[in-house]
Amino acid sequence: MELYNRELSWLSFNERVLQESLDESNPLIERIRFLGIYSNNLDEFFRVRVATIRRMIQLGQKEVEGFKGGPTALMKEIRNVVLDQQRLFQLSYEKLLALLKEKHILQTNESHLKGEEIERITEFFERKVRPQIVPIMLSNKLPFPQLKDKGIYLAIKMTNYEKSKVKYALIQIPPTVSRFFIIPHEKDEVKKVILLDDIIRFHLESIFNIFSFEKIEAYTFKITRDAELDVDDDISKSFLEKMRDSVEMRKEGETVRFVYDSAMPLDMLTYLMDAQGLEAGENIIPGGRYHNFKDFMNFPDFGRDDFVFEPAPSIPHPSFAEKGTSLIKEILKKDVMLTFPYQRFQHVIDVLREAAIDPKVVSIKINLYRVAADSQIINALISAAKNGKSVMVVIELLARFDEKANIKWSNHLEENGVTVLFGVQNLKVHSKLFIIKRKNGNKTQMIAHVGTGNFHEKTADIYTDCSLLTADPRITKEVEKVFKIFKNNFDRSVFRELWVSPFNTRRKLNSLIDQEIRNAKKGEEAYIYIKINNLIDSKVINKLYEASQAGVQVYGIVRGICGLVPGIKDLSENIEIRSIVGRYLEHSRILIFANGGQEKYYIASADWMGRNLDRRIEVTAPIFDPDIQKDLKYMITSALKDNKKSRIIDKQQKNERFQEGKTPFNSQLELYNYFKKKVEG
Repeated sequence: MELYNRELSWLSFNERVLQESLDESNPLIERIRFLGIYSNNLDEFFRVRVATIRRMIQLGQKEVEGFKGGPTALMKEIRNVVLDQQRLFQLSYEKLLALLKEKHILQTNESHLKGEEIERITEFFERKVRPQIVPIMLSNKLPFPQLKDKGIYLAIKMTNYEKSKVKYALIQIPPTVSRFFIIPHEKDEVKKVILLDDIIRFHLESIFNIFSFEKIEAYTFKITRDAELDVDDDISKSFLEKMRDSVEMRKEGETVRFVYDSAMPLDMLTYLMDAQGLEAGENIIPGGRYHNFKDFMNFPDFGRDDFVFEPAPSIPHPSFAEKGTSLIKEILKKDVMLTFPYQRFQHVIDVLREAAIDPKVVSIKINLYRVAADSQIINALISAAKNGKSVMVVIELLARFDEKANIKWSNHLEENGVTVLFGVQNLKVHSKLFIIKRKNGNKTQMIAHVGTGNFHEKTADIYTDCSLLTADPRITKEVEKVFKIFKNNFDRSVFRELWVSPFNTRRKLNSLIDQEIRNAKKGEEAYIYIKINNLIDSKVINKLYEASQAGVQVYGIVRGICGLVPGIKDLSENIEIRSIVGRYLEHSRILIFANGGQEKYYIASADWMGRNLDRRIEVTAPIFDPDIQKDLKYMITSALKDNKKSRIIDKQQKNERFQEGKTPFNSQLELYNYFKKKVEG
């Protein structure tokens, strides 16, 4: 079966992010920020995926899915791809600096400071930076310090030629101080920005003034650690205690990447590698003067509106647009689908806030995967508990990189009278559900939420997602059943409408694809529209190949990893896959099946990966309301028409832009206008 390797496909996706930094239709500072997004993505890739391949090598695994060589050969290929992308990255960065210069904005460094600039920078250094600096002298007599995974370090070399002595030291760039400092200057028309790294470099002699040296140098490096959690099986500990210990142990995870300034002297590089037990290999990567470009996601915009995307404030949903409207009453009348970031995530918060004070509401149940640092969702749930409602929160402690925050939230909720559960043993809970129960006289009313994205008001500004709010008993009764599974892990309810992984999602999906295959063989119109983040499960891919061979037309919008190879004669020639990378991160998961002329619509929390189908609690919900179906169809067809931010997924992974049609069509901009018109009438 034809498959494209998962890791190489992911790197191809990240190249699409990098391409956005070169796209002249994006505002200048937004292009710089795409460099930050690319860098942040790559860091996580090494923490998770490269760490996994290292374990494959250590275990002697011989084969990797979708790749002809074994894990060692794959590691070499990853390094080659990353180095190629780094060259493109550096080219983009230099080009953007040149464009900034044309706009009278200069990124300077410690070698070009003069006069008043030195005074301003020294004042800033003494006031804000020096108190945060902890210099560490390196010596063979002392253990090498434990380096932080996300830290940036300056390796310092002090040379005394007269005594033929060299001293080494380390300084971590303070993470609590902004990486960028705009140098105040009243007279100069040119605005100058300097990185925190270079401010520290300028003051090295001051920091190490007790030592005698003739030359002092500083070179940046960073490490990336294995982010896998090792949860022990000590039965005397609670799951919460195990998770807390595991998160602490992550700080000591094995180093999977060492990136250093290629100008670093060989003696210093050798010392740093030996001190950390690192050997030359695929993941010792030479780089430029600066690392941790993820900080460039916060590159200053200098107060210039033309440097950033035009503001696009989220729009109220037509059902909730009138002030004083009871959101719950509107949902009881008719299903509502919220589409972020085009429409307001605040509506979700307001539904929970209303439920918290509604005398008829008796209980709220919700499952949380990731929430904002200052979560209004959490506040609404605590409000409900303090108003006498029964509130149950299922928190997923294994939400990667959010484990520490979720441990904190679980304690905070329990302290405020909320019942907290930790999901299902051996199954990560990734669904996005809540259910509100009301007593209206003798009548019980239930309102359910089924979503594609997290209950996180910050990411809702940049992730495209869908939230269904419904009182339809066909859905609410089954959402209630999912919460029974959370409470009683041995409960195995029957689901007729919802697809609930790992219980029936594969079966339901296969059944619908088989229906399309049968219809195609009968000569009827047969098609499947897919909008998803990742498509890598080999069984699903094989089923889609079978559908293509039968004549089913498959149209896919796959943002990230795609193991399916479209356009292969006699295998996948009826499959088209494209990827959209733009201002917003495409995250909504939408499915449409022709179903013999009676189209079936679904939204899902699950990608089509083995983990989402077999090892997680995920929920896919049918959409019955014809108006919402119309919106979903427009979202899919708009994505397929996009000729500004869409790339073609093919066997060569060239990321060529889809350019069909003479009129420019940016689907994200079109959708914003589409939802805006709905509320304006």
